[in-house]
Amino acid sequence: MSGADRAAAGHPRTAHTTHTAHSSRGALHAGAWWLWALGLATAASRTTNPLLLGLLVGVAGYVVAARRTDAPWARSYGAFLKLGLLVLAIRLCFAVLLGSPIPGTHVLVTLPEIPLPDWAQGVRIGGRVTAEGLVFALYDGLKLATLLVCVGAANALANPARLLKSLPGALYEAGVAVVVAMTFAPNLVSDVQRLRAARRLRGRPDRGVRALLQVGLPVLEGALERSVALAAAMDARGYGRTAQVPPAVARATAALTLGGLLGVCAGTYGLLAAQGAGFGLPVLLAGLAAALGGLWLGGRRSVRSRYRPDRWDARAWLVAGSGVAVAGLMIWAASYAPQALDPPAVPLTSPVLPLWPAASVLVGLVPAFVAPAPDRAPSQAPSQAPSRAPAPVAAVPRPTSQKTSEDTGKEATR
Repeated sequence: MSGADRAAAGHPRTAHTTHTAHSSRGALHAGAWWLWALGLATAASRTTNPLLLGLLVGVAGYVVAARRTDAPWARSYGAFLKLGLLVLAIRLCFAVLLGSPIPGTHVLVTLPEIPLPDWAQGVRIGGRVTAEGLVFALYDGLKLATLLVCVGAANALANPARLLKSLPGALYEAGVAVVVAMTFAPNLVSDVQRLRAARRLRGRPDRGVRALLQVGLPVLEGALERSVALAAAMDARGYGRTAQVPPAVARATAALTLGGLLGVCAGTYGLLAAQGAGFGLPVLLAGLAAALGGLWLGGRRSVRSRYRPDRWDARAWLVAGSGVAVAGLMIWAASYAPQALDPPAVPLTSPVLPLWPAASVLVGLVPAFVAPAPDRAPSQAPSQAPSRAPAPVAAVPRPTSQKTSEDTGKEATR
């Protein structure tokens, strides 16, 4: 039977290999997902309108639901949603307990105020809680929560190993550390879910402090085994070995990289700040050019090679371009509709949904239609499911007290 026949017949190893190769060739470039998510995050940083922020969260959630795979890192989106809600709750609690710098006239409740010494002027604990202060804290917390959700969408959609594969050679060692840190928590959650399911199958409780303590040791053991296997694999692949470069090239690399990163930070601040939009774009472009030059020179120290590097195809351009378009349109909208993007908390007014900024946010839905659909697991594919169960074979009992010559010959052969 050939390899294709075994895959069609549902052979587990061949089918899994074929599925993995197919998904590796048809998956979208991981950098495109990150550019799309960073574009949505940039748009979220330009507004405090809760309707626009909710629309950004809805766009990110729809794309994740439509294009998320079954990989462990794809389950991190729910954790980022919970983290965003936690940040919002903490921001509101701080506004209630520590007060708000926004003056307000609509007093909701007056808490007992704790007197503080003179050196702590400007800080209070307790006192009046106004509606204007809570609304301001709600807008501010929603912005931060939306940023976390956009980053969570990138973590759920982009394969960290494929992203590491596409990094420049100068960032490879730092990228390995980031990828290991990003994949540790999803693998830990998968181990906990697997062990809890095994305990349920054995009729043992999987909830409570006692069950948590009994699950903790196998989870820790699995994490240590993965770390040892990762260290052995990295050592076998020559991780950390670098080529010799002239000192002048090393100094030029450090200067270009550091100067480029500073330029990128200054340009990004200029674009995000309301007063620095004039110099932000030129400084950002100059910083990007210097940083790319430094990364290209730094890549000469790397001795690694890429096997079948990921291609940046037309779909990657569309996905990344949609995120950049959302960011650019939102930055442009801040120049002609600042009141709509930043509704005031004083006086209290109901936020309105501006038409054109909302339409620009909907451009972020492009990946849900142009990105490749996630592949199903081999066990869930309908083509590999057997049409009918095999008929059971009746077992014929044989006498165990005597052995025939045929049985003796078989045992000798084994």
